[in-house]
Amino acid sequence: MNLVQNAKYSTFKMIFRQIGGLLIILGYTMVVPSIVSLIYSEYYSAIGFLFSGLICYLMGFLLYNRIRITSEPLNRHALIIAAMGWLSIAIMGALPFIIIAYITPTDVAQHFIPAFADYQSSILYFKNPLHALFESISGFTTTGLTMAIHEPSIGKGLLFYRSFSQWIGGAGFIVLALAVLNQSNGKVAFLLYGAESSGERLRPTIMETARSIWKIYLGVTLFSFIYLVIGTYLILPAYNLSEVIFDSINHAMTGQSTGGFSTLDDSIAGYNSEAMEILYLLPMILGALSLPFYFRVFYDKEFNQFWKNLQTRSILLSCVFGGIILSFMLMKSGMISEPFRVGVFQFVSALTTTGWQTSDVHIWDAASVAFIVMGAMIVGGAAGATVGGIKIIRVLLIFKGLFWHINRFFSSENTIKVVKFNDKRLLPDEMNKELAATATFSFIYLLFVVISTFITFYFMGPQYSITDALFESASAQGTVGLSCGITNPEMAPVLEITYIIQMWAGRLEIIPVLILFRTVFLGTKPKVV
Repeated sequence: MNLVQNAKYSTFKMIFRQIGGLLIILGYTMVVPSIVSLIYSEYYSAIGFLFSGLICYLMGFLLYNRIRITSEPLNRHALIIAAMGWLSIAIMGALPFIIIAYITPTDVAQHFIPAFADYQSSILYFKNPLHALFESISGFTTTGLTMAIHEPSIGKGLLFYRSFSQWIGGAGFIVLALAVLNQSNGKVAFLLYGAESSGERLRPTIMETARSIWKIYLGVTLFSFIYLVIGTYLILPAYNLSEVIFDSINHAMTGQSTGGFSTLDDSIAGYNSEAMEILYLLPMILGALSLPFYFRVFYDKEFNQFWKNLQTRSILLSCVFGGIILSFMLMKSGMISEPFRVGVFQFVSALTTTGWQTSDVHIWDAASVAFIVMGAMIVGGAAGATVGGIKIIRVLLIFKGLFWHINRFFSSENTIKVVKFNDKRLLPDEMNKELAATATFSFIYLLFVVISTFITFYFMGPQYSITDALFESASAQGTVGLSCGITNPEMAPVLEITYIIQMWAGRLEIIPVLILFRTVFLGTKPKVV
């Protein structure tokens, strides 16, 4: 074996060993929804989860414990691991949907359907492996687009699994693996952490940072759960207490992960309560704030971060003013009966990329749809949070760079003006470098949305418009989960695959996926560009 072949072999071993670690974690996590299934006497679902978890664990064990690596990783290896790892998690995470769909008898599946409903169980859709993969990747990437058009009809076990997958995917599967598995190589841990998350080190070591992130994440989720239980009980006292608890734990997980899966057939609109919609604003906003921000507040006791932190301040102001603007636009269109109720909730849901829905966007006017797409869904929440989108800090940097470039024309040629941004002082060369990176990412992001919009336009149903195509594409790319109805089990497979790629790329901020594609088609040798 020559040196080139040996290097490739070592690279493959390094990548597949790390993927094995992720599959081990995935196998363990499937025990939790199996327990939930047993609590609700859904025995076929419990078997499906346990069997799927066993398959994941065995595959992970063989890869992680049988492969020994000796080569030092490079940055591109970490990015490839992130891209392949997330795709592997989504593929293996689809197993419970497929297995449960096939082993659950039809008469048992029909018992999941609420009384007096006349539709079939949505479990049947997951017999199609592509639908199962779509649901899985939508869950782990915290998107929220779904093939389960009638959510309650899939049973409590699968409902919980959908929410649980979003919660795990929110803080990051690789970060979870770093927190649980003992990485003997600190460089590997550092590169993997940077490939998936913000890359900001909060503790002396990456493993301590990963554990701190998950402690904070769990703590905020528990707060949301208690908040939703108390709030729902006070607002809807006639609501069954067991359903209050089940809804609250699921919505706390999908709210904190800004995933947006719901236990209700019509998302939060299913409560048919304005007070409940107001109640659910807080979990969405909490999920859109960065985890490093929470670390500084709770660990470092920097309570002034609520206003001093640029991202937090910008998100809060954007929610207020964006919601008001969208409300006035909806009111002017005359197509919505309660424009302020709808406008505020849907703008917050879109900006935080949560995706809980209370309105049929398909009937909105084009101007309102364009505003929520450009002003919320594409922007997204804070970097370092569980959100999708370009991220609000990048948008702020672009505007800062625009004003900086204009002001340079009014300064002396010999003046070296330091730029102040996000508590940092940047020299002109540093500012140009930051702007170049941000502009490149934003261009690629928008290019993905545009290409997907055209694909959607040519494969969607005749009842939809180009505005609907833009909305659905931006929702998939930004891992938002709001839908105007294009996403459904009858959609064209080409369109379904397009959204799968978008959700995958959107969760990883595109670059790792492009690195993987480049490696597959062109190899790792440097190319002249």
